[in-house]
Amino acid sequence: MSNALIPAFQKDDALLQDIASRNRYDGHFRLWWLGQSGFLLQHRQKHILFDPYLSDSLTEKYAATAKPHVRMSERVVDPAALGFADIVTSSHNHTDHLDRETLLPVLTAKDLTHFVLPEANRLFAAERLSCSPSFAVGLNDGDRIEIAPFAIHAVPAAHDTVERDEEDRCRFLGFVVRFGDWCVYHSGDTRLYDGMVDLLRPFAIDVALLPINGYQAQRKVAGNLNADEAAWLAREIGAKVAIPHHYHMFAFNTEEPGVFEAACAREGAICKVLQLGECFDSATWAGFAQRVPPAAAPPTATDPSD
Repeated sequence: MSNALIPAFQKDDALLQDIASRNRYDGHFRLWWLGQSGFLLQHRQKHILFDPYLSDSLTEKYAATAKPHVRMSERVVDPAALGFADIVTSSHNHTDHLDRETLLPVLTAKDLTHFVLPEANRLFAAERLSCSPSFAVGLNDGDRIEIAPFAIHAVPAAHDTVERDEEDRCRFLGFVVRFGDWCVYHSGDTRLYDGMVDLLRPFAIDVALLPINGYQAQRKVAGNLNADEAAWLAREIGAKVAIPHHYHMFAFNTEEPGVFEAACAREGAICKVLQLGECFDSATWAGFAQRVPPAAAPPTATDPSD
């Protein structure tokens, strides 16, 4: 058996150069898949870093156990190079979504990074990151926060169920992000739950970022949507395009993206499978390119509208 890692489409300096070259103050947006459930969203020279996992902490932690986390794919970038992010999310407390080795270099790079997570997880995250609990922006399902140019809506996620703490706060969240003329849904880790479609459909989601690794009891970890369920959900909520995630990171807990593509074909859902480090650019996606108003100049220090 080969131990070769799945190569990135682009990584390190090439990835960073691509991010910088597309960093325009226009009405379009760009998304890069960073592996597992990590994505970088760029719009009008601002960036959201969704649930990054850019270390080998889990591989090292479980190396000598009955549940080894054998890495399948290359790391696309040193997290310290992503310190320009304006917002960083953690949808829940599992290490591939709340990784100290990934988050500390990002969150300590500048003073104005907003760290968004479930309010139910504030104290846990503060302990893991050795920071003040007041550092984070905590949300519960139904909450909305504006961090210009983004409006972030928190929605429940079921990993495996919609779990709440003693104060009825969701431990697992997804994030619906509205900005300009666009709407992107990052699911976090989730399975289907009652009312999910009715909750998400009114957002008129352009891009749905959905897990596809599914659930198998023998894995002994919480599960997610499988490929068929993710394709069905994308169609039912009216997502213009679905991009899969949560695969090709650990050998024991993965799926092949071609299974998702086939499921989308059966369901009549549009999908795009990104390679590691690859960019989805709304300016070049059919149906999106013409949806943008004339570009505005970026604000300056002397702009009276500031």
